[in-house]
Amino acid sequence: MICADIKPELLRWACKRAGFSIEALAERIPKLPAWERGEAKPTLKQIEEFAKKVYAPVGFLFLQEPPVEQVPIPDFRTVGNEHIGHPSPDLLETIYICQQRQEWYRDYARSMSETACPFVGAANLAQNVTTVAERMRQALDFDIAARRTMKTWEEALRRFIEQADNAGVMIMVSGVVGSNNRRKLDPDEFRGFALSDELAPLIFINGSDTKSAQMFTLAHEMAHIWLGETGLSDTEPVGSPSNRVEQWCNQVAAEFLVPLSILRAEYRQSADLTDEVSRLARFFKVSTLVILQRIYDAGHLTQQDLWTAYREERRRLLAISRGSGGNFYLTHAARVSKRFARALVANTFEGQTLHRDAFRLLGFSNLTTFRKLGHSLGVA
Repeated sequence: MICADIKPELLRWACKRAGFSIEALAERIPKLPAWERGEAKPTLKQIEEFAKKVYAPVGFLFLQEPPVEQVPIPDFRTVGNEHIGHPSPDLLETIYICQQRQEWYRDYARSMSETACPFVGAANLAQNVTTVAERMRQALDFDIAARRTMKTWEEALRRFIEQADNAGVMIMVSGVVGSNNRRKLDPDEFRGFALSDELAPLIFINGSDTKSAQMFTLAHEMAHIWLGETGLSDTEPVGSPSNRVEQWCNQVAAEFLVPLSILRAEYRQSADLTDEVSRLARFFKVSTLVILQRIYDAGHLTQQDLWTAYREERRRLLAISRGSGGNFYLTHAARVSKRFARALVANTFEGQTLHRDAFRLLGFSNLTTFRKLGHSLGVA
């Protein structure tokens, strides 16, 4: 029996990194306290099982000291104008998974001689926000007139995702790590990120966040793609980030969803605020939180009134069930992007990609499920 010489501080680091205490994890790994005290050593198999439970790479546990992990993309998240440190393993794995999917699709796009997306990097911070927002609406065919034909803003969100995916941006919306429904993503840690690339632009939206927040996050990350800027965000409709890139992307997102000139023409100042916010949300097919910010931008609310109304509305939205269930194949396609899933399944059926690699990128290992996913996407 081969034992592993693991330093106790690495065990403590791995537990803390995953949000567990030694005592809590000892219920599933009874020998862990003895390892942590240096009274016993785990076998290689035991340390592999421990690594799985704390979502840590096995190799990290054999280091001489705990590693300092950093987000592998530009990190624009802040709390009180200070950068957020110590990314969770859930966040890191989600970024790594998306980077692997993007790498696969980039190679696929090259093999298919696909042309670069013309809008990636088409804007810069010096350009007029209103102009960029209008160009985004035109490129994505998501203007106010098109939205007004939809019954709800939830329907508009689905259309927004479809149009972006059709335009060449892989949109992945998931509230869990990969396909592991026991590992929920925390919207308080991040709301989304953009991986800019001319052939394979990718946006990930934290599906654990409220639907009302997802619309704005998608518009914000789309602005990142227009800038050609990769980045991780935790931005909200209300407030002004300290980072210049995040400020610009917030402004473009707000103008993209609710053009200020139209808001000013539509706003009824004499009406009850709550009623007017609801009416305008139905008119523009966006969340009430975005409408509150735009009413403030138009000069009809003080900052104090904005924050009071925003907190009250956010509490109301959080109390609404996000829902669950639904068609597995439609849900999974949304998690990995229909564009990506359709290309990967077809490429695998053609023998260009190994089933093993396709399963890893999709997050499951069942051939029957794989075939049914292809059928649901119209890939024979």
